[in-house]
Formats: sequence, structure tokens, C-alpha cells
Amino acid sequence: MPVEETSLAPSNSAVATLTQPNPVREALTSGEFCYFVELVASATMREARLLEIASHLARVPAVVAGGITSFAGGALGQNPVRISAAARARGLSPNLHLTCVSRDRLDLRTTLEDMNALGIENVFAITGDYPKATAATSTPYFHLDSVQLVEMINELRQNGMPFYISVAVSPFKYTEADCAYQYLKLEKKIAAGADYAITQLGFDAKKFRELKRYMDERGLRTPILGNVYVLNQRAAEKMSKGEPPGCWVSPELLERVREEAKAEDKGVAARLERAAQMVAIVKGLGYAGAYLGGEHMAKRIHWIIERSEELAPRWEELAEEITYAPKDGFYFFDAPKTHHTPPALMPKVLDTMGQIFNVKKPGPLRTLVTEAMNFVDHHPSISSALDTRRIRHEAAHVRLPGLRQLRHRIHRIRVPANLPQEPAQRPLRRHSQWTLRSGRQGVRVGHRL
Repeated sequence: MPVEETSLAPSNSAVATLTQPNPVREALTSGEFCYFVELVASATMREARLLEIASHLARVPAVVAGGITSFAGGALGQNPVRISAAARARGLSPNLHLTCVSRDRLDLRTTLEDMNALGIENVFAITGDYPKATAATSTPYFHLDSVQLVEMINELRQNGMPFYISVAVSPFKYTEADCAYQYLKLEKKIAAGADYAITQLGFDAKKFRELKRYMDERGLRTPILGNVYVLNQRAAEKMSKGEPPGCWVSPELLERVREEAKAEDKGVAARLERAAQMVAIVKGLGYAGAYLGGEHMAKRIHWIIERSEELAPRWEELAEEITYAPKDGFYFFDAPKTHHTPPALMPKVLDTMGQIFNVKKPGPLRTLVTEAMNFVDHHPSISSALDTRRIRHEAAHVRLPGLRQLRHRIHRIRVPANLPQEPAQRPLRRHSQWTLRSGRQGVRVGHRL
């Protein structure tokens, strides 16, 4: 591929850089509907086979990138940097999944520098799945989360490394607190430097529509790719149990997939048709592209793309049919106004809560907690929409495993689950015999046991 001089103008970068053309950036900035295909670099998949698949996918014109997973589902896998470099050499632009699992800032920076040296620009910044327990692994940790990782990559970009950053968002949340939390975090990722987003997988057209409407009403022009998964029976069985985390299949869809699997072709035609329908839906809703998972055969990918174009005029009709969701699930724009904060106000409310609990803000812990509780008390219309435990963790940029480690590491100290790690560690470091207690109105800092 010849090297050309191009002026980089990523949405959150102030630096112009000379680099090779990036098909992903070019497709998304031009507004062309594009396709990614996920390659699961698992330990059971031979590297030679992965690269053969990459070579075939590179010949499908509409496919602009391959998503190279990093220990998907918490299982062991191959080095995504090595696989990405080899796939790129075979003509498929990689979108490398970079996770924060058991990696500190220095380790992540080293990986990013290696990617830059190899000419790998596209990075999917995610927190990562909690690793599956094995005798060979130590206790996992999370020094950073996805928002902080995006900030870090953006800083490197401003210093001349031409990264193009994608992030994850899951609209497939069916409680108000979970839904608001996902959208707040997406806005944080965009503010931190994300160029585009990719949804988690789901089979509910109403949720795809909800996310697009939310973005439009918030004035966010960040491109989004809809995750379209070619669902076979084995995957449906696992996802119906919540495996891997964030993936869910309704009982109705599971039953339908089981019936389809009884066909002569084991359900192949039915699942490819469903995938094509979902591509037509996300394209009709105005998404920037489709992220195809669960299938990597070039012939089938090409069929899905062509079939989706045939189905495009019927996308609204198809959207009414593909709505596999839990009963009484929450939808941001359907809930009665008396039961939740107006959608336009919710991000501002959650951001205010985040600022109150931000660990960088000076002031005693008791004062901050009191201020936050008073805020909620004086705004009853938002109280039902706020999951303060999640907001505390979000504001502190830590995950629950950190608190569990803290309890095991420091004996005689009781740390409540609703307090973020950093504020918890501060008094513990200064006063090793202090106790942190959780109360109904907030968190009280007590003295000796």
C-alpha cells in the first residue's frame, strides 16, 4: 500500500499527522455505510486459520476492518497486536480491542507505542471482561477503566500518534439506572476523545432506535456502528444465561433459534436472514455501519450485505418484528414523565452527581457525601433514576473488584460496597484503625472499632 500524505482531523485531536490512509477513518468521515467483521483470536483458533480468514475478508469490498478481540469473554486468547499486524499485512485493516484487565498505565502505554510502530491506528478502548479463574492466573485488577483509557490514547494522539478511537455502548439495558449509566458513560468517552462507538450485541430494534434518538437529541454527531450477531444455537444457549457478560438472549428468541436449528441446514439460512434484516434496520435508523459477529466466512458475509440491500425498503416493517426484550423492560423515551427525569436532563443530572463524588474535588468525605445526599433529597423527580452506587463507582473510575481486593487486603476494616475505592483508601492510609460504615443517608466516617 503506497504511503500518502494526508491531514488527520479526528474529531477530538488537535494534531495533524502524516500517515498511511486509514479505511476506517475515511469511511466514517465520508458518511459511507461500512462493515466490520469480528475475528475472535481465541486460544483454540490457529493463527494460520485466522490470517486465512482475514485474507478472504479483505476481498469483500464493503468490509473496511476486522475487529481483533483481546481475551473475549475473559478466556485466554492469542496476542491481539501480533494478529492485528499480520491481518494488516494481508490487506484487512485491524480494529484492535485494547482492554484494561490486569494492566497498569505503563503496560498499556507500551502496547500503544508498539501499535503505533506497527502502523495500527484503530483501537477499540474497552474496560474488558473479568477473566475466568484458572490455576495459572493471579487475582485480576483494573488500574484504569475505559474512560481513562480513552483519555490516555487521546493524549498520545495529541503528541503525534494517529490513533482512531472506538468505544463500546450497550443500549440493551432494561432498568432506568442501567440505561442512564450507559448513556452517561458514552458521553464521557466522547468527551475524552472517542471518534466513534460500537454497540454491544442485542436483538431489540427499539433499543437501537432509542440510542440513535438519544444521540440526536443530545446533539452528538459521533458515528455509531450497530452490532449484528449471527446467532447460532450454541451461542444463544450461553447468552440466555448472561454469558459472556453484557450479552443477553430472550427466552422467546432462544426458542426460535432452537426451532430453526432443526432444519436441514441446522438453521444457517434463518440466522443469516435475521442478520441481514438487522443490518437493514440499523442502516435505516441512520447508523454509520454494522459490526458483524458470530460469522466470518467471506461468502456468508457477502450474502448478508447483498441481502440487507434488498431488504432496505422494508426496514421499518422488520424493526417491528425484531424486538426481543424482557417484559416490562425500561425504554428511555416511553416511560411516564412522572417516573423518571426527562431524557434531555438526565445526563446533566448524572454529570452533576459525578462531579460531587469526583475524588479530585477537595473537601472532607463527610461533606461531599452530605452534599450529594442533599442534592438528591431536594430533587425528588430524579431520585428514582439515580443508582448512587453506580454513580460513586463511575465518578471514582474504579470497578467493584478493587473494593473486594481492598477488603481482603486490609483486615479489621469494614469497607461498604457503596463507597468508591479511592475515597475508601484515603482514610485507611492515614488512619489504619478507622472504620467506614454505610448508613441510610450516606456514608459516615467513624473512629476505632
